[in-house]
Amino acid sequence: MFVRTLLAMSLSCIFAGTAFAASTAEQPLNPKKLTNVAVQDPIDPLATEAASSAQSTVNTQITPQEQKDLNKASQTLQDLQNTEDETAPIGAAPTTKTATLPSNAGAAAKASWTLDGLNNATWYENIGKGQFPVYARAHVMLNNAHASPGAIDGSSGKNTLKAIASFQQINGIQPTGILTQETWNTLIAKQGSKPAFIEYTLTDADLKGPYAQTIPHDYALQAKMKGLYYTRVTEMLGEKFHMDEDFLKKLNPKATFKKAGEKIIVANIRNEVPEDIHLIVAHKGAKQLYLFNSRNQMIGSFPATIGSSDTPSPTGTYKVTGVAQNPWYSYSPSNFIQGNNTKPLSLPPGPNAPVGNIWIGLSKKSFGIHGTPNPSAISKTASHGCIRLTNWDANDLGKKVKSGVTVKFLE
Repeated sequence: MFVRTLLAMSLSCIFAGTAFAASTAEQPLNPKKLTNVAVQDPIDPLATEAASSAQSTVNTQITPQEQKDLNKASQTLQDLQNTEDETAPIGAAPTTKTATLPSNAGAAAKASWTLDGLNNATWYENIGKGQFPVYARAHVMLNNAHASPGAIDGSSGKNTLKAIASFQQINGIQPTGILTQETWNTLIAKQGSKPAFIEYTLTDADLKGPYAQTIPHDYALQAKMKGLYYTRVTEMLGEKFHMDEDFLKKLNPKATFKKAGEKIIVANIRNEVPEDIHLIVAHKGAKQLYLFNSRNQMIGSFPATIGSSDTPSPTGTYKVTGVAQNPWYSYSPSNFIQGNNTKPLSLPPGPNAPVGNIWIGLSKKSFGIHGTPNPSAISKTASHGCIRLTNWDANDLGKKVKSGVTVKFLE
């Protein structure tokens, strides 16, 4: 039986004396100063679904061996950043200055937004920047190889580059972030016979929800709701299949998303991360979260929103203290002020909650790793200091990460 937990969590992940206006969507930060208030620990206590969690303790001290492992991981990531070619067209060959599509690429791309076209999309030299079926197939394969591109949308961009570079690092390929022939061949080999896209049939349960008509900005109004649910079927399906909602609609232009039995094209994605998560590195500059195993090998990565210039994430090294799924969100004006709300509020769980539907607590007071109501904005906007992932990446990480795992913030 699921244990409903009430957590004192703060989306702001603030520093003492500073408060911020926040909403369920990622927005520019507008700090407000508070004076003569004590910032409370937002996890009091951190409750998990495990009944024994209250009896467990986490040693937050970093051992010499853990520090040595972290130093190696940090050097690996610094080398990775130095080798990424962020000025090159994502799909271009490393020696190509400009990207020129083959003469038949335009017609092929237009004709390939079909199930067969997507699954048969193949690499060609000088793909260039844009939204093409070859990137859509690559996104799914990167997702399944634990190098998450974030919301799958078939487009080139920074999240695509970082995912390719991580995949290359994980698989012993020179990490440039460019979709080379060698990288494509390795992706195909890892994917095996599993198609990148499949046909999915809408069910009665998909349509039933529950769904919310809207999610108001005001926390006081959110606190009155039964749950901060999805607001539409396409939003739910986008998160279920790790897809950008607009891209899901693009692939299914004739779908109504209102009929049980209706067939749609969706990404054929994984819903787990590797075992043996030993270290987590939050790289602020790269806007990425990297996973390392006990042998100091990179085993996964996610695009992440990590703080901002107004509300920077902490520096240093900490430990995971626990995981709470579908947490209640306790708003406290002593931590930050949202709108005109000057009294504590308890917001119900749901994917559109301020921290998504999972919280991974850290030993740094007020900070954690969590989901978001706006997955397509991950790594593209600012956060209030915490590490924000897509709901699916945060949930997948939360299922495997253990209390005591070391987390380092890297500039």
